[in-house]
Amino acid sequence: MEVKDLKPELIWRCFDEITKVPRPSKHEDQIRAYLLDFAGKNGIEVKTDAVGNVLMKKPATKGHENAPTIVMQAHMDMVAEKNSDVKHDFLKDPIETYIDGEWVKARGTTLGADNGIGMAGALAVMIDNTLEHGPLEALFTVNEEIGLEGAENLGSDMITGTMLLNLDSEDDGEIFVGCAGGIDTTAVFTYKKSMAPTNFTYFHIEVSGLLGGHSGGDIHLGRANANKLISRFIWDCSKKYPVEVSGIRGGNLRNAIPREASAEFGVLSDHKDEVVKALNEYADAIRNEYKGLEPNMKLEINEIERPEFCIDSATSLALVRSIYSAPHGVYSMSRDLENLVETSTNLAAVKMEGDDKIVVTTSQRSSVESRKMDMAGQVEAHFELAGAAVDHSDGYPGWAPNLESRIMKITAEAYEELYGVKPEIKAIHAGLECGLFLSKYPHLDMVSMGPTMRGVHSPDEKLLIPTVEKFYRHLCKVLEKVASI
Repeated sequence: MEVKDLKPELIWRCFDEITKVPRPSKHEDQIRAYLLDFAGKNGIEVKTDAVGNVLMKKPATKGHENAPTIVMQAHMDMVAEKNSDVKHDFLKDPIETYIDGEWVKARGTTLGADNGIGMAGALAVMIDNTLEHGPLEALFTVNEEIGLEGAENLGSDMITGTMLLNLDSEDDGEIFVGCAGGIDTTAVFTYKKSMAPTNFTYFHIEVSGLLGGHSGGDIHLGRANANKLISRFIWDCSKKYPVEVSGIRGGNLRNAIPREASAEFGVLSDHKDEVVKALNEYADAIRNEYKGLEPNMKLEINEIERPEFCIDSATSLALVRSIYSAPHGVYSMSRDLENLVETSTNLAAVKMEGDDKIVVTTSQRSSVESRKMDMAGQVEAHFELAGAAVDHSDGYPGWAPNLESRIMKITAEAYEELYGVKPEIKAIHAGLECGLFLSKYPHLDMVSMGPTMRGVHSPDEKLLIPTVEKFYRHLCKVLEKVASI
């Protein structure tokens, strides 16, 4: 069976079509064209704004014209992550989906269910003529994963709805009414090239097979950070022998916990065998530390030819020390909502750029604005002490929970009526676009909902098939109940 053959037919057919359209962040032209074509083929009113967000409108069914207008919202872009041994061009190639038991997965890449299934739900509603509903709007935003650009620059006249259903959550039976705000902190090290010593033996060290995951939704799980594992070993070697580093890199996106990292470094040839032995001992220790958490972890070291140059010793030592000692993980837990991470930071990526720059990207999140800025300040101070030039992104606001929300109560009632259990009302540590929507449209009453996904922002991303039907039925039930207001 293929994904397009799953039931309910409308939502799975839309999702299958979406997976065939390349749509990494900042490259939404093809998916925007798909949406505009979809609207044209189905006679749906559609418009775009200056940054490329797309809005579709569907009139109310007869007798419900005066009901509140609901906005269904999802983002167009997907996180473009793949395993290092997979050949895939995210700008050209469709996602290769397959069914594994009760899950839909992708072959070696992110699936894009975040937020493709949310898009599919909204599109299915727009062409489902069996539903009763009030006036509907479907908003599809650009570049949510890298900077929330679409939400931040949403046209002031794009939406008219007073209730918004964000379709970007990842757990069936949970309704979200709040989220963390975020900011990125970037540290840039400038280095000089030095001749690689001839009396050194050089190695390539690599960490792979980690689970990674979403830097908001998975940060509390204690998974390993590939950047820190690499820097920890090199730092340990530097305490025992003279070390020269010629290259280092790891991770990719600011909102993904790094799964893979590698480096090239050398030690005096007299210590060659000791380094290999030390790596094997280190690998055993790390596997024990992450026993039960990282079942597929790999640490490998191979001897390589002498490189053309190394990073100057002062910069490489400062870089390795700062990555090893940089904060990463949960900083504090919420005192308002049980088991909610309040503040965290993600040591996301290390990249060599040009001939003399190494860029370290980090991301801070918090549901308390002052704590968010405090965490970003600590990261800034940490890397400034190491000699890096540090900069911050503009950041985005959190979304404070409103436990008196009317749409929250309707959404919860709809779920209980359908499935006989009360959904959990929660906030999420991950960032959602809702905070930015609220800053532009203060009247909006919002919730976030979605089917169950796991491993988002990594090639392990998967979508639980039975919850997609539950999600779609729930969405339709909410629209029906609001139509009767």
